Amino acid sequence: MGGHPMIDVHTHWMAPRHWGQEWDEHWRPVMGTGWPDVTPEQFDAAMADGGVTAAIVFGVRATSAGVATPNAHVAEFCAARPRRTIGFMALDPADVDAIDQLAEGSARGLRGAKLYPVLSERSPDDLELDPFFAQAEEDGLVLIWHVGGTASRIGRLSQSHPFVIDEIARRHPDLTQVMAHLASPWQRDAIAVLRKHPRVFADVSGLWARPVDGSWALHLAAEFGVDDKLLFGSDYPMFTPRAAAEGLRGLAGGSRPGSAPLDPAVVEGVLTRDALALLGLDGEENRA
Repeated sequence: MGGHPMIDVHTHWMAPRHWGQEWDEHWRPVMGTGWPDVTPEQFDAAMADGGVTAAIVFGVRATSAGVATPNAHVAEFCAARPRRTIGFMALDPADVDAIDQLAEGSARGLRGAKLYPVLSERSPDDLELDPFFAQAEEDGLVLIWHVGGTASRIGRLSQSHPFVIDEIARRHPDLTQVMAHLASPWQRDAIAVLRKHPRVFADVSGLWARPVDGSWALHLAAEFGVDDKLLFGSDYPMFTPRAAAEGLRGLAGGSRPGSAPLDPAVVEGVLTRDALALLGLDGEENRA
């Protein structure tokens, strides 16, 4: 897989039951399948096959939608992994006890949180939720956001736009944040956010699966000089790291009308970037 170690910042460890009825009612009709129910051995094998040397692992929480991955589920999984993993909490800032959940997850050794605002009952830029982000900033945690579209008809797209992240970053400039999926389909807007906030990054999970859109987004990121803030993410188990890396490499050399071919170095930079160092997660104490 290219001879370089690879860091995967977007992997899930959650069981189908953690989705409640949300997946079967709203996602299965669009996706045509259930949430993959993988074993720890399958997870390890997929990471090894893709050349992944470290993976950030999380579930999903959206309380009003009935989605909840317990912190213990991820923490116990990561503690048992022979391959390096970094566990993240799954939190919903709209929960009345969100700050308590943050403390509980931190006590378990989890180093950040995955947020899923598109299914939350409140927009995360609501000022009443700001104490949650202030606490995350104070604790030095990393936030990975689902930013972009959803297959769920109950999701609020207005709460999943990169400009929501812009507002959080304006209030909390030292809070390290990652916009998943480069905010597809709002990649241009995500690039504008990346350009202005030093501690905001994006992962490219799933970007390659829509080649015209994905190639265009990488072109734009390079044109605006923010391709060095793009991190590799597979979205496992939706895609394996190998499939994701091969898909990204398949975008290199492609072009849109009126544009030059995408420089393969942009893709290789994504695949080999030391994401843990950029996010401040490279210390031994950060292993769950």
